This record gives sequence, structure tokens and C-alpha cells, in this order.
Amino acid sequence: MLTRMKVLLIEDDAAMQTTLQRTLERRGMWVVACGDGARALDRWRASLPDVVLLDLSLPGLDGLQVLAQARAEGLRAPVIILTARGTIGDRIIGLNTGADDYLPKPFDLDELEARMRAIVRRSASPSGSAPVLHEGSREYASLRLDGESGAIYCHDAPLELAPREAAMLRTLLQRPGQAVAKERLFEAVFGDDPDVQLEAVEVVAYRLRKRLAGSGVQLVTLRGLGYLLKAET
Repeated sequence: MLTRMKVLLIEDDAAMQTTLQRTLERRGMWVVACGDGARALDRWRASLPDVVLLDLSLPGLDGLQVLAQARAEGLRAPVIILTARGTIGDRIIGLNTGADDYLPKPFDLDELEARMRAIVRRSASPSGSAPVLHEGSREYASLRLDGESGAIYCHDAPLELAPREAAMLRTLLQRPGQAVAKERLFEAVFGDDPDVQLEAVEVVAYRLRKRLAGSGVQLVTLRGLGYLLKAET
């Protein structure tokens, strides 16, 4: 069991914030709480959390603005969105902005803790959420996968990726230029998470495609087959 997980809780509802902070601290976590979107980035930079719990409806900046600015600055801590805005559209927007998971209110505290621990384990492991095949380094065009550390480089510079993006790219680099089935990518990116649908692969692929812009490598969608990496000519 993980101990002293560092949590940044960004929630403007005072009662909810107090309840969550006390509950998580009783469960052995270290919690920094913030109720203002304008101050949330400063708290994020200062605390360097293992996981961020983010409400969308915040004063100052809303949650999506906070998340977008954090990702633009390179703040890579995994984010779980907690909000009453639980429509599919809101969930997709949140994931596209850089969130790693989404839990609509009201939620069960045991489920929240389980998701937090699972997402921190994924972000701490080289693969993000699934084992990497350590068969030595793989190189493809400008990309290089270090089979020992799991790090991915582009033009010999570390490629900044969220855990799920990295898990997908590592899997694709096992078979560059060849189609990888959507189901295989789902397994690599999300493991056996029962709360995620197969279509969530498309969200991660969309984000990864943007990360690869300018790298000389394209992520190509093959309808009915999956995805492949293709070197630009």
C-alpha cells in the first residue's frame, strides 16, 4: 500500500473540500487543499503532487483552464476530475485537455481512493499502465525507446508525455510501421480498468498525435485495424 501520497485537492466547495481532505489524511495521505482556480497553479508548482483532484467549477480560473495551463507548463502529475458536470461531452473535453480520469459527483470515497492509487501506480511505472517489453532499445525515424528505462526520446531529447500517451507510444514502437489493434492499445494504456470504454483509446491517440507534431513521425488511424506509426517522407 502506498504511504504518504501527496495530493493536491482543488475544490471550491468548503464542505466538500474539508470532508475530502480529512478523509484522505486519515487514510495516510498528505493533502494540500485549494479552493481558487487562480491560486491553484501556484499550489501545484509548490507542492509537486503525486496526483491532483480537480473540480471544474472554480472561481478565478475554471478547472479546464487550470489543467490546460498546467499541461502547457509541463506539470505532468496525473489528474482526476471531480465534478457534478458529468456529461459525456464534459468528460471528453477534460480528457482532451490532459486529465487522466474522471469521477462524477457524488462518488464513493473508497472508489476515489482506489482510482487515485491505481493512477499513481501507472504514472510511477515506466509503462504508464502495462508492462513494457524490455527487449532493448527501439529506434524509428526520430524516435528512440530506451528498453531499459522506458524513456522515449525525439531527436535525442526526452519526449514529454502523459503516462497514458507514453504507454500507447511504447506499444506502437514495438511494431513501428505495422498496425496495432485498438484492443491491444486499450490493454496497454488502460489495463483492466472496468470503468473505461474502448473508445477512450481514441482520446489518448488524439493527444499523442498532437505530441508528435513536428517529430517527423505520424500516428495514422487505420479504420477497422487500429493505429500505426509512419515516418514522414
